[in-house]
This record gives sequence, C-alpha cells and structure tokens, in this order.
Amino acid sequence: MATESDGEEEGKLIGGNQNLVVDENLREMAKKASWSVSSCKSDGAQPHLVNIQFQKKVKLQLVVLYVDFKLDESYTPSKISVRAGNGFHNLKEIKTVELVKPIGWIYISLSGTDPRDTFINTFMLQIAILSNHLNGRDTHVRQIKIYGPRLNPVPCQPFQFTSQEFIKYSILR
Repeated sequence: MATESDGEEEGKLIGGNQNLVVDENLREMAKKASWSVSSCKSDGAQPHLVNIQFQKKVKLQLVVLYVDFKLDESYTPSKISVRAGNGFHNLKEIKTVELVKPIGWIYISLSGTDPRDTFINTFMLQIAILSNHLNGRDTHVRQIKIYGPRLNPVPCQPFQFTSQEFIKYSILR
C-alpha cells in the first residue's frame, strides 16, 4: 500500500511525499474514466469539482494528488472532500481531508473504518476542493491519480486465484 504523508492527525495531512510510491498490487484507473471539471476557469465559485465517471462499476482504493504550497500559496487546496456514487444524483461523502501547507504527493485512502473494506465499488468519484489556503479562490492541483486493486495479483496468469494457498500453486516449474 502507499505510504502515508509525513504527518496525519484527525483527518489533517501535513507535508507530502516528493516521490510517488504506490503498492504494486494497485493499478492506475485513470484511462478507464471520463474526466470533467466544474468550470473552465479555476476561479469560478467554490467548491471546485473534478468528476471522474466510469462506464462500468469499478473498485477504487486510493486517490493521490500532487500539490505544492511553496509554488502556489493561496491556490493550494486546504480542504478536500471525496465523494462516490452511481451518478451525480446519489453521491455520498467518503472522506474529508484537511491539508496543512502540503508539498508533494498526498495520499487519500478510500477504505472505510472497517478493515474488511479495502476499496469502494462505484460508477463515479468526485473530488471537491472545499477551500484553499489563505482564503484563495483559484485552485491549483497539479496532478490527480486514482488507483484500484489489481484483479489478479499474479502477472501473466489467466486464472483468478485469490487465496494465498491457490496463488502458491498457480505456477508450474
């Protein structure tokens, strides 16, 4: 799994990671999605929205954002909400995160409080920038990546083995 940001306390993320580090059991899902934003200009009314829609239901586990407070100052998001659902009509908030002067990659896990909930199953994901540092109106998010679990943990294996016992015997010598 991806490493957490430098500090985390009660939904607040402090710092960030300069290098993107993601578990190899995750795959990037961006190419399977249709992306849209709430307005063509970043200085529109808040919240600024990034809508990520999929043609079929997908499993998502991690959202990673690249932001830089040193370069962007008041353009840097300070509060972000991640919502999921079947469409615009039934989005539910999954996570709300406060960022404190972030520089680098910020990891937002979509797993719930229950340890069995390691991912969410959804048609749509929405990232809402609720507020910016220094009460800024414009928003700069330099990159967004979304990750879901790899369906088959054994590469080049046509069968869908899921238990450790099956995976152990899935390759012939």
